[in-house]
Amino acid sequence: MKSKFLFWLLATAILISAPAAHAQQAGKIFRIGFLDPSTASSMAAQLEAFRQELRKLGWIEGKNISIEYRYAEGKLDRYPELAADLVRLKVDLIVTSGGSDAVSGEESN
Repeated sequence: MKSKFLFWLLATAILISAPAAHAQQAGKIFRIGFLDPSTASSMAAQLEAFRQELRKLGWIEGKNISIEYRYAEGKLDRYPELAADLVRLKVDLIVTSGGSDAVSGEESN
């Protein structure tokens, strides 16, 4: 639970730090890469809350941002491949959730 709170705190801090003018910049659609160790269905409620907070800041999916979703589906060894895919897509920001195990690609026993 603590790692999810830290994820949302970090993601919000990053997005708030972007100048508001950038959120309304005409013609530019910023791309966010979302990387998660679980599944789309298990993250549905959290993702909706994330999108609501983005909208409050003027970031609207399909209008001035797009989000590329990647889920490891519980297989942390997929993290490097999924992260590399987001880098190849040249997203502007990669947001990830999970603890240090998710970032390092190591599984806890």
